[in-house]
Amino acid sequence: MKRWRAVVVGTGFIGPVHIEGLQRAGVEVVAAIGSTAEKSARLCEQFHLSGRHRTYEDVLQDASIDVIHLATPNRLHFEQAQAALRSGHHVLCEKPLAMTSHESEQLVQLAAETGKQAGVAYNVRFYPLCHEAAARVQSGSIGDLLHVRGSYVQDWLLLPTDFNWRVLAEDGGELRAVADIGTHWLDLVQFITGQRIVSVCADLQTVHPLRQQPVGGVETFSGMRRAAGETRAVEITTEDGGSVMFRFAGGAQGVLWVSQTTAGRRNSLQFEIGGSRSALAWDSEQPNSLWIGHRDRANEQLLRDPSLLSESAAPLARYPGGHNEGFPDTFRQLFESFYGCLENDTPGDRLPFPTFADGHQEILLCEAILRSHRERCWVDLQESGL
Repeated sequence: MKRWRAVVVGTGFIGPVHIEGLQRAGVEVVAAIGSTAEKSARLCEQFHLSGRHRTYEDVLQDASIDVIHLATPNRLHFEQAQAALRSGHHVLCEKPLAMTSHESEQLVQLAAETGKQAGVAYNVRFYPLCHEAAARVQSGSIGDLLHVRGSYVQDWLLLPTDFNWRVLAEDGGELRAVADIGTHWLDLVQFITGQRIVSVCADLQTVHPLRQQPVGGVETFSGMRRAAGETRAVEITTEDGGSVMFRFAGGAQGVLWVSQTTAGRRNSLQFEIGGSRSALAWDSEQPNSLWIGHRDRANEQLLRDPSLLSESAAPLARYPGGHNEGFPDTFRQLFESFYGCLENDTPGDRLPFPTFADGHQEILLCEAILRSHRERCWVDLQESGL
């Protein structure tokens, strides 16, 4: 079996998550690239990486590197992914894939032209019980899909003194909470139901029109460790939260609530899927349990146990029942899926991980949601002019 070689670009919160997940998946991480040579060297030392690379240009010129992982700010994704594909590398990019659907469409086309594998890190799909939910929907055990409801809520931007580059439209995009965490939920429910969302109606909210930006900056999810010293007031145009009603292609309806200002909710993604025979519910803060609702008998609680899961979900549960798995394990499973397809030369129409095409679909959704909010109306994706 080939020993795959990868480089992770980005040294913030999610970059080290990629490095750890890749190492657990048996991929050789050659180097980590930060915005400065010093940041690159520091992360390489932390993870005992031997690569000599210190800049992105170094990586692009190295043909021995198979895959480039992009864990950089959103505004950099398009140019970096484009350069990686053109230099002959496979790419796994953090979400969102790009800042606009025009950019993401170009990336989808370029990936097809170069024949390189191109994925987006929607890791939540790879919780075993999310695959179990998808298997149950696909098998028809819950009956016809009627409706879906859920939320993705956090509290790390609750206070006006909480600040991060993601709150700035020029760095993160015009949508923030929906694009940053809401797209994880939207990708997940489309994966589980097997249906695309085709129409949306959104009402968004900016809780803090002004935030205090520390002159020295602050890291994502830094919690109560805020930068001391001088700050400056910055106008915020991106949303802290909001609600989105939507319709699936098959006619089922749904509603999503997104918030990054809900006290006490550190990182809670929840969904409930209602079918004509039964319902399914799951919460990412308790990821080893799937609720199964019934009308004519007692409800069930399925605990993650590979011996009890469907054929498609069981391989993702790497430990026996009662040995909990969580957030870092989803990245390992995502990477094993991505690199497994490289190993087996899996055809592009049968890729089991989120592709650039999926990332493009999420950006189309985001643009439709933003238009809906601004125009105070329902927006059909096929009629949105996107």
